[in-house]
Amino acid sequence: MPFLLDSTEAVSVARRSAQQDPDAFWADIASHYAWMKPWDKVCTAEFETPQVRWFEGAQLNITANCLDRHLAEQGDRTAILWEPNSPSDSAVAITYAELHDKVCRFANVLKGRGVGKGDRVALYLPMVPELAVAVLACARIGAVHSVVFAGFSARSLADRIQDAGAVCVITSDGMKRGAKGLALKAVVDEALAECPTVTTNLVVQHTREEVQWNAERDVWLHEALTTVTGECPPEPMDAEDLLFILYTSGSTGKPKGVVHTCGGYMVYAGYSFANVFQYQPGDVYWCTADIGWITGHSYIVYGPLLNGATTVMFEGVPTWPSPARFWEVCEKLKVNQFYTAPTAIRALMACEPRFAEGHDLSALKVIGSVGEPINEEAWQWYHDVIGGGKCALVDTWWQTETGGILISGLGSHSPMKPAHAGYPLPGISPVLVDGDGNTLEGEAEGYLCIDRPWPSMIRTTYGDHERCRNVYFSAFKGKYFTGDGARRDADGMFRIIGRVDDVVNVSGHRFGTAEIEDAIDSHPAVAECAVIGYPHPIKGQAVHAYVILKDGALPSTAEGIAALRKEIGIQVNTEIGNIARPDRVQFTPGLPKTRSGKIMRRILRKVASGEHDQLGDTSTLLDPSVVHGVIAGAAEFLD
Repeated sequence: MPFLLDSTEAVSVARRSAQQDPDAFWADIASHYAWMKPWDKVCTAEFETPQVRWFEGAQLNITANCLDRHLAEQGDRTAILWEPNSPSDSAVAITYAELHDKVCRFANVLKGRGVGKGDRVALYLPMVPELAVAVLACARIGAVHSVVFAGFSARSLADRIQDAGAVCVITSDGMKRGAKGLALKAVVDEALAECPTVTTNLVVQHTREEVQWNAERDVWLHEALTTVTGECPPEPMDAEDLLFILYTSGSTGKPKGVVHTCGGYMVYAGYSFANVFQYQPGDVYWCTADIGWITGHSYIVYGPLLNGATTVMFEGVPTWPSPARFWEVCEKLKVNQFYTAPTAIRALMACEPRFAEGHDLSALKVIGSVGEPINEEAWQWYHDVIGGGKCALVDTWWQTETGGILISGLGSHSPMKPAHAGYPLPGISPVLVDGDGNTLEGEAEGYLCIDRPWPSMIRTTYGDHERCRNVYFSAFKGKYFTGDGARRDADGMFRIIGRVDDVVNVSGHRFGTAEIEDAIDSHPAVAECAVIGYPHPIKGQAVHAYVILKDGALPSTAEGIAALRKEIGIQVNTEIGNIARPDRVQFTPGLPKTRSGKIMRRILRKVASGEHDQLGDTSTLLDPSVVHGVIAGAAEFLD
């Protein structure tokens, strides 16, 4: 890995180089990959429209860099270590040579069903090796993959398939996650009733449960694989061709299809993985995320494989069959780099100490946090108990839209400070601005923006470029607005404060409040609602729904109220998925609104957090007395 910055001095040199000549800096990093055709220009970018292009004129295939170029020297090295849901089931090790063969065969199955370059393919799979293989198989033939987390509802899946215009879906018969199971194909069948563009549904046989079958559309993957060869040349792709679409929620109801392209994403995913985690040949790296989220794309599949790493895929959950599961796996596999979410850290920290003690975690060199800001108490426990006080802790900040980690420590080559993401990676230029867009210097708190392009940044929102401009590039001229607030301390280190728009971050997963509100509003008893996030000791944020019922809809008994709350939760589960289900449903006669009709969510957040003495000015409300009713109704949740 020639672009590995392996010392504090090397990091400083790289930072200066990137500042002085960004094009030369990124060209040097890109030169370490295999290109079918070199680029004519490193970068063309303007943030007004926006239009961003990296490595123009170049051709490549990302799978040739993830697989083919490793075969000669390390074909027998383990690429993927799969740890199943149950510790009693056998783990699976797949070498680079075996993975190459599996990807080529899967790619040929797709081609045999008429899937080709530019076609969109939706993936709805558990964390099994076939998910990584399917992602790479799509990239191999130039098809655009769109992975949907296998926990979203049929409605959410259908929305994403329809928006992408997918022609093929890849799923499994079922899945296991801890003690729970889910019939995935049944969810897909329900979704596909509304998706006429899909002509093929490839089904992985995993749980061997009975499924309904549509002979015209459904194909067992294991049967199709017997009809193809392991020869499939990588499709030449322009650097700016679409690699994948990944849907993420925002402050409006409809999820956004974030588009990432082949060349720039490849360069940055490989660069950021190598340097943040300081991966060395022979290390075992484990990211506990799901490939249904961007973390799994960049730091389970692409980043590690681009570096010839051994990457762990885990099917299960951290607390089943016991809260020792993570640490048992780390000990068994001798994990060197471990990357998880603050939600998991807090959940495990709350368990009896014996579950985290008595395991040999001496192989750990770097531990990481992802998905949301980590609080100081969790940071300290993670560093001291799991890292043994000796591991570098990288608190990474990035987004689906950024494609890769932008602010983080670089292994042991950066200073650490509890709950601080730290410094930007060399080549990344974050700035803080005030509400008027004025740049803030030195120690300051403000809106976090990026004022220079980077290779893996969002190119567009699929099918709606204007939405991309409005959401990310219109707030502050000439800058990408992250939607986060941040604080820069006297040492220049960044601490992420959290979202400043109407987005809740539940266990590291973002949901637009409007998306959840739409689901609640569809219940026949609901007249209006407002959703906010409130602090939660485990999840980071949980969902508090303030609900105005239609006249006569409020039940007269406690049992009836509980039943209605449960119905509303089920409604959200059905429309979006269980992960977005409100923890609290508060029935209220009114909501605090301005005279123009805008809901004052600031007040609702303060009430849900129990900060009734910090509501600020309420005189601008249409009816300030509404606040008293909201506070009174919240009391049952705050005792």
